[in-house]
Amino acid sequence: MKTAAIASLLATAAHAAPLKVEAVNPLQAARASETLELTAAHLAPLGAKNLNLVHVKDAAGAEILCQAVDTDGDPLRLPDIVIFQSDFGPGETKVFTLSVGEKNVYRKDQFKAFGRFARERFDDFAWENDRIAHRTYGRGLETWEGEPLCSSTIDIWSKRTEKMVVNDWYLADDYHADRGDGADFYSAGPSRGCGGSGLWAGDRLWVSRNFTGSNVLANGPIRVMFDLTYEPYDVNGASVAETKRVTLDGGRQFDRYDIRYKVYAKPGQSVSLTPAIGLKKSGGEVVADHLGEGWLAKWEPMEKKAGQQGLAVIVENGVAAKSASDKLNHLVIRDIGSERTVTWWAGFCWDKAGHFTTASAWNDHVSAFSKALAAPIRIAVTAGP
Repeated sequence: MKTAAIASLLATAAHAAPLKVEAVNPLQAARASETLELTAAHLAPLGAKNLNLVHVKDAAGAEILCQAVDTDGDPLRLPDIVIFQSDFGPGETKVFTLSVGEKNVYRKDQFKAFGRFARERFDDFAWENDRIAHRTYGRGLETWEGEPLCSSTIDIWSKRTEKMVVNDWYLADDYHADRGDGADFYSAGPSRGCGGSGLWAGDRLWVSRNFTGSNVLANGPIRVMFDLTYEPYDVNGASVAETKRVTLDGGRQFDRYDIRYKVYAKPGQSVSLTPAIGLKKSGGEVVADHLGEGWLAKWEPMEKKAGQQGLAVIVENGVAAKSASDKLNHLVIRDIGSERTVTWWAGFCWDKAGHFTTASAWNDHVSAFSKALAAPIRIAVTAGP
């Protein structure tokens, strides 16, 4: 777009009235790093032609970090929501003002989330926020002569720094020793790791091979979001493919996972899908099964005597779910959506990061997060100021 056209657009937007956003915490509990989402419909009165031009201020007039996100991956990659974060006290109401200005450009030190495809490491996909980091494995690792691995697991990278480390760790290729920021102390292998999934049929778990394609939709500073595609795999005689969307926001211990399944059935074949989400079994673990509240958690000693860690899987409160297990995993088996989709949250903590240092503190956090999912921040958007 030419400079004159941009100036005209900004001048038009400058005359649009700002919007007021009132956000209410319905719970009598404090909530940190809550992500507020505003859709293009919410923001339409601003007249912004691109949501990257939207700015957010708090009640005191201070600018708040925000991010425009493309959730549908349209060909032009046009953002369709704007997100920002805030802490809330018990029952607290906050007011924010939205307006249109120059395009948001972010500094490196503002990033709380990041992820990328790492072809140089046999097709890893790695992602992180200011609390946790993960990787999962692409097709290149299946045929690596050094240590081939066929697994759609979710691996853990333990970090004790708020800064982004993925690029630095790949650059140095020395992330199995803690140099002050954390390290890779976890061996996920063919297990489900921390929240990996499969399908339960014939009293066993069926899992896909490594992902074959990736598509990044958002890459900070607040949210990293990407899709992974998996080729069809056998599920008790049926052929099933899946697309997995992973979303991780800053300040969170938990990733959100959304899977869309596609079934290739034979003529006359009836296929029923039963998703199962897993946590790798390990020695010395203590498991807390609270699926009545929608969550399963565990606390365990880490490999290489690196400390203690907690892991958890969370499903929507009220969704029918039950626990099961196989040789490698504790599993949460749950109902599937009518559109052959499924959503869950999974994450972990490391005691040396300092946020949660005991099993009881971890379980309390998992329970609180589950309750917050069932009672999201209420948002009302009106004309400002």
